[in-house]
Amino acid sequence: MTIVAPIMGELTAFGWAHKAANVRARLAAALARHGRLVYSNSLGAEAMVLTDIIWTHLPQIDMFSIDTGRLHEETYGLLQKLQQRYGRKIRVVYPDARALEQLVVQRGINGFYENLAARLECCRIRKVEPFRRAIRDYPAWITGVRREQSPERALGQPEEWDAEYGLYKLSPLIDWSEEEVWQYIRAHRLPYNALHDRQYPSIGCAPCTRAIQPGESRRAGRWWWEQAESRECGLHPKHLPAAASAAVN
Repeated sequence: MTIVAPIMGELTAFGWAHKAANVRARLAAALARHGRLVYSNSLGAEAMVLTDIIWTHLPQIDMFSIDTGRLHEETYGLLQKLQQRYGRKIRVVYPDARALEQLVVQRGINGFYENLAARLECCRIRKVEPFRRAIRDYPAWITGVRREQSPERALGQPEEWDAEYGLYKLSPLIDWSEEEVWQYIRAHRLPYNALHDRQYPSIGCAPCTRAIQPGESRRAGRWWWEQAESRECGLHPKHLPAAASAAVN
């Protein structure tokens, strides 16, 4: 036991360290290929890994995060900690004020609970439209999605054409496990959202996120009142089986 445990620890560390090196190489190659890249920082656990890799090794990659206006206080606190740690500012993008005001007038302050159409409209105004503005004029954007997160995300590729937005979508952590993400965070002593310690593995807007219960999926706390197949905000369009993927190997 005294021999096996250290060996297993070394193998585990080698696993995520090797993957991290691959992420750096993949992003560097994509930067050389596309010229400009922008990272859409979700401020989730995966985002801590990508923020560290980008700001430590590839600072020429641009970065932004979306403030929907309904985030948890813990999320704002994390944003401040990141900026203090790295001495850099994340560009924060906001919803259009007029569109948001009209949404609240028409739907009410929490109208997203009423039906799927109302919730998707809220996500569109608070998140999707600001996202579209933030990625405009870039040839490729970076996301932290992983195949392990959901059946829909399991269909993703490390690099693929994003027809919804008209640019390439890079998912450098696509084959990482949740355990590897947290091994990287702990090894580098990175800050992370305190809600993760309260059974919030996936964190979005405060009214639309709850802690998960034992046995539930890792994304069960997102839009929990809906059917599982509709629990996406719209940033990641569904992969249609009939559509040919333009994945780049």
